[in-house]
Amino acid sequence: MEFDEVVTEIIQQTHDVKSFRFKRPVDFDYKAGQYMFITLNVLDEKMRKPFTISSSPTKKDHIEFTKKFTGHDFSNVLDVLVTGDLVGIDGPYGQMTFEGEYNKIALLSGGIGITPMISICRYCTDLKLGTKVTLVSSNKTEKDIAFRDELEQLQLQNKNLKVVHTLTRAGDEWKGCRERICENLIAREIADYRERVFYLCGPPRLMEVMVQLMSDFRIPVERIKKEYFTEYQD
Repeated sequence: MEFDEVVTEIIQQTHDVKSFRFKRPVDFDYKAGQYMFITLNVLDEKMRKPFTISSSPTKKDHIEFTKKFTGHDFSNVLDVLVTGDLVGIDGPYGQMTFEGEYNKIALLSGGIGITPMISICRYCTDLKLGTKVTLVSSNKTEKDIAFRDELEQLQLQNKNLKVVHTLTRAGDEWKGCRERICENLIAREIADYRERVFYLCGPPRLMEVMVQLMSDFRIPVERIKKEYFTEYQD
């Protein structure tokens, strides 16, 4: 479905991450984990890029995508958008979806790869699903953790949701995990990993590591869902 919508709300998630919300058309249906293309005028030319839909399908009044700003041309145009600005939207796309069909899932994300995971966490919580969800979110520093406060609230609302933050450049005051996503972290935080369906999302280098971890853990390919697109390289 292709349509144009104005920005209705902009939410500053971190120092370099914003969420953009739009009115959701009545006939725009999507699944948690899918993405859409956003079209903007960049240097007098129309340019489009894919972005995960970070809102939950349960929200009928809005759709949302979330972007980390990288200093590239498309990113710079997004960064100066204000409410009322018009953008082109085309979607949904993608097979890394969740509709409540699994009893146990594990979400592994790095940086802005949190976007499909927050959609899934919101979805499970809104519908009060019985699915056991463990999210492992890797970032560099505390200031890079997007949706941190909301994830804390979701855990309070959803007894089946467990969120683990790990930092690779943590300050002295950080009390949580300080390692990259690795075999030890997964075995410790997701002890029943053999019973889980894994969702993977993050920068290309981390994706390579996580895919190799799945192989090392002998997770069947049919129990691994992942998505590659240029959002993480823009």
